[in-house]
Amino acid sequence: AGIETGSAPLGEAGAMGEVIPLSPVRRAIADHMVRSKHTSPHATAINEVDLSRIVAHRQVNKETFERDGVKLTFTAYFVAAIVAALKAYPIVNSSWSEEGIVIHPHIHIGMATSLGEEGLIVPVIKNADQLSLLGLARAINDLASRARNKSLQPDEVRGGTFTITNHGVTGSLLATPIINQPQCAILGVGAIQKRVIVVSDKDHGDAIAIRPMAYLGLTFDHRILDGAVSDYFLTKVVESLGDW
Repeated sequence: AGIETGSAPLGEAGAMGEVIPLSPVRRAIADHMVRSKHTSPHATAINEVDLSRIVAHRQVNKETFERDGVKLTFTAYFVAAIVAALKAYPIVNSSWSEEGIVIHPHIHIGMATSLGEEGLIVPVIKNADQLSLLGLARAINDLASRARNKSLQPDEVRGGTFTITNHGVTGSLLATPIINQPQCAILGVGAIQKRVIVVSDKDHGDAIAIRPMAYLGLTFDHRILDGAVSDYFLTKVVESLGDW
């Protein structure tokens, strides 16, 4: 008996091939993702950003940061832009409750960090709005390193108010990430690619240029945010990066 798929019934244990036991991390991720989809009506807005100024700034400053023992990653810039957007639109730094929408007084940014085949974990940059670019880069380096070494403290993976997932590091261009409950939204960053785009100059008109571009996808809780505010927030992130 069982549901027939191909030549082997699913009801027969192991008939479809090797069964990989669920690790505690994989089971926790599965439970968290299913709960999120059951809890929040998910919607996603996508924009693209020209990272020319970010690439140039990083090229000029990465050696200086390295002398301070800090690797200047693109993630630090994305977190800084998220902080600016959360300050402009505090409703995105919130959670749903039956009594009303809870606006969080602090900005604690979770950053999804891959553990390889084991899954992922989301360490939290506490009070990210109080850190400079150097401070953000140092915190990102430290948390990511200790996440992979499994040396994070329990408090360092709690209390996030917004999450970033840089899925582009493995080459993907677009994604619709699942909200990290009980947060309001999550920003997915795609791979940085050189692409041909049209740029406009008020004095010289339109021109063709090659620029480092990336897609940004904001998945949000549609109970809290509507399309307009989500687009305003995402546009603010894009402007902060594009006008660095």
